[in-house]
Amino acid sequence: MSSAPVTVAIHRAVSPDRVPEVTAWVQSGVRLANRWDGFLGSGWIRASEGASDWIMLYRFADAERLDAWEGSQERRRWLATGQGLVEERRVEKRTGIEGWFDPPVRQDEPAGPPLLSAPPRWKQSVAIWLGFFPVNLAFTVLVGWLVPSFAELHVVLRVLVSTLVLTPIMSFWVLPWVTGRLSGWLHAPRR
Repeated sequence: MSSAPVTVAIHRAVSPDRVPEVTAWVQSGVRLANRWDGFLGSGWIRASEGASDWIMLYRFADAERLDAWEGSQERRRWLATGQGLVEERRVEKRTGIEGWFDPPVRQDEPAGPPLLSAPPRWKQSVAIWLGFFPVNLAFTVLVGWLVPSFAELHVVLRVLVSTLVLTPIMSFWVLPWVTGRLSGWLHAPRR
């Protein structure tokens, strides 16, 4: 089994008039999964206000613990309580960060074009580097200028501070911006 984290993305159709019920159902599933070993988090995104398309995500530390959760009696009971509330259209499992920084792609018709597949890892790496290098360089120069004694700190402490500051910046602003600008290249058909 892989020791890499695994993200599961589920495209579900939800009747707009059942949103409160579905929201409560999803939240109960999140509360249940939160008690499960290896659970790293979850969320859901609607395509737009009043839309029936929801993308639901959850993440586990590794495939083995994901399999344990997905095969658990607790999850089966929870899924049974959602019968008739949602229609499952597509399930996709991924390792790495692919897909996390791309906006959801709306698919209005079940027979429409497939959701965008993940770009090759080498393209993901280039996109991450293009965002990370200038931000890390700017942070290093700025902190060195504002706090000259920062360079004297132990390397572990310096790296801890820089990753605590830069990770949210990268996740919430830089990588979505970079992947948005590179979308055509990232998702270009393979030759």
